[in-house]
Amino acid sequence: MAKIPSKPRILTTTVGSYPVPDWLAALPSEQAVIDATRVVFDIQRQAGIDLPTDGELYRFDVNHPDTNGMIEYFIRPMAGVSSVVGRSVTEEFARHDPMGFRRKPAGVITGKLGEGSLNLLADCQRAAAVAGGAFKFTVTSPYMLARTLLDHHYGSFDKVVLALGEVLAAQMPALPAECVQVDEANIPGNPDDAPVAAAAMNLVLDQIEGERAVHFCFGNYGGQTIQKGNWQKLVHFLNSLHTDHLVLELAHRPASDLNALKEIDKEIALGVGVVDIKVNHIETPDEVAARIEAVEKKVGEGRVRWVHPDCGFWMLKRSIADRKMEALVLGRDKYLGL
Repeated sequence: MAKIPSKPRILTTTVGSYPVPDWLAALPSEQAVIDATRVVFDIQRQAGIDLPTDGELYRFDVNHPDTNGMIEYFIRPMAGVSSVVGRSVTEEFARHDPMGFRRKPAGVITGKLGEGSLNLLADCQRAAAVAGGAFKFTVTSPYMLARTLLDHHYGSFDKVVLALGEVLAAQMPALPAECVQVDEANIPGNPDDAPVAAAAMNLVLDQIEGERAVHFCFGNYGGQTIQKGNWQKLVHFLNSLHTDHLVLELAHRPASDLNALKEIDKEIALGVGVVDIKVNHIETPDEVAARIEAVEKKVGEGRVRWVHPDCGFWMLKRSIADRKMEALVLGRDKYLGL
């Protein structure tokens, strides 16, 4: 396996998703996914991104473009989940209302959860074959997945979250990616669930063999923030995670959110969002550099190890995403004087 670069002291990465190429959506096939993955890696490397992702094309599903496969890819293959969602199930889910913007559940838990046909190793291997160097692989948090399901088996939300954690943890060993990132966009708006979310996420993180990352944002749907809340309420939760670095939404957040970063355990490297993916504006290198400087003024030089967009690019046009990546690298370079 390749190695994550050790220099410069602040590295650039992307969060995960990339806009699905039109030609892939028009003529989807396994070969087309492989070809598109190669293109996405190359675009990021040409922009100067130090640790690119596969654009999350490994979970591309033309039938679920609205969530970029972030939920269905993981849920549908699992044993113990039924994808039969009729009127009664939809109405029951609406009464439960765990996710206000989702009309129906991703599935119904009818028995003990298991891997079923879920095979992250095969998809990670496919990405590794065309990565051209070190890369990051992403997996959705068990807590976020749990909130999309209707439980007819466990009788306890906490048990569902932990069961999902066990299923995903079993997928982590031997993944051929230099970094594996767990993605969570729901806990910022539900801080009371932090203990069970952390317990389940740590099950997954403990089985990752390379660099461990956790991405948090306040949601991104149609360029809109989904979750309320702030980073200050989550400091204890963040410090309880068994992670090497955090990947935090900050460019689209109020300046006051920076204060919470001072309380993050110094054993956990900081990754800070300096590119706003909820607007089409292309940041200038000066704007990116100023955002990095603002964080380091709060937390001290050397605490920021990674800079990245706030979230994935899947909602943006490719031309916008590509130029934002270029700005990210140029801004990092300007800040470091490279």
